[in-house]
Amino acid sequence: MIISIISTDSCDLIDQAQTLAQQLALPFAELDPQQLQFVLTQQHHEIRDPTLGKPIFIDFEQGKNAHRRQFGGGRGQALAKAIGLKKGATPNIIDATAGFGRDAFVLANLGCQITLLERNPLIASLLADALDRAKDNADIQHVIKRMTLEHTDSYDYLNKLKHQPDVIYIDPMYPTREKSALVKKDMRLLHQLAGADTDSEQLLSLARTIALKRVVIKRPKSAPFIGEQKPTTSIESKNTRYDVYVT
Repeated sequence: MIISIISTDSCDLIDQAQTLAQQLALPFAELDPQQLQFVLTQQHHEIRDPTLGKPIFIDFEQGKNAHRRQFGGGRGQALAKAIGLKKGATPNIIDATAGFGRDAFVLANLGCQITLLERNPLIASLLADALDRAKDNADIQHVIKRMTLEHTDSYDYLNKLKHQPDVIYIDPMYPTREKSALVKKDMRLLHQLAGADTDSEQLLSLARTIALKRVVIKRPKSAPFIGEQKPTTSIESKNTRYDVYVT
């Protein structure tokens, strides 16, 4: 798959786009609506896929992330319970599979210091751009300060870790559904970029030796346990199950 990096809207972005293209070892090309492309605009970085319609980008200031921050249920939601958030307990977390950063943003909003690990360079670039845009937003800058992004392989990062986190959170790529129409377009793109889940079992095993308090795995509600490793407990929401491995 060839992905081009394009600068649009302003000549000022050309140098930035070319530098990013060199960093990611991808071609720098003119805008082509028929290609899957990483696009730099004056507003944000985005990925355009002709099969998905509207561009995909990450926004912590508006849209779904802002709505979930305000109306997601606070510490009473299933994710917060699974992580172990409670009165007097705000764990520091490593999100080993950051993806688009949605769960990490929720946890940071609830007071957690969280390190986001993302090995895909394009997804990491989208995250970095979104965090940079949001850092000066007075409403959420205190949340963004709690989020640290590392473009790295999670297994390698955890193997070299010197300071153990309270919690390691893992959200493996969900199994591909037979009817792709059931999968939201941004998740389809995430599947396309990140590829199939091949190492969640090894990552879980390693994480359980490192986390001080617990490892949490996010799964579809009816999915089997990762690597047949039975959790200490599970917390369920409407369509999701959080398997908790207390260490």
